[in-house]
Amino acid sequence: MIGPSIHIKGTVTGDEDLLVQGRVEGTIDLSAHEVSVGQSGRVSADIKANVVRIEGEVTGDISGQEKVVISRSGTVRGNIVAPRVTLEDGAIFKGSIDMDPGESPAAKAPKALAPAVQPAASNDQPSDLDVKSG
Repeated sequence: MIGPSIHIKGTVTGDEDLLVQGRVEGTIDLSAHEVSVGQSGRVSADIKANVVRIEGEVTGDISGQEKVVISRSGTVRGNIVAPRVTLEDGAIFKGSIDMDPGESPAAKAPKALAPAVQPAASNDQPSDLDVKSG
């Protein structure tokens, strides 16, 4: 826990859940754990965690491997990337939400979109794809 009177500048990493009631500036990277920003928490940082819960204020991008929850008292200014996002009634949010961070849109396009009909060879020989009128 980062208490209400604590102010941290820099990178926060670790192997346990984190509750922020104070101020953090920089980055928070707890990819396998939960990060909660309490009502008195003020975070100016990018957050990467398994689960992110916001009840205070966050300015920065949020990446949740499982989900991101912004409660009615929460304020977020930044982009969210997570498979599940919950914005409770009263939450303040300004940014974008990407709820499908798995693959880029280009990688998801079916590979069968290549042209099925190849152009005829330029040597004026008829091919199987040429249509002859009678």
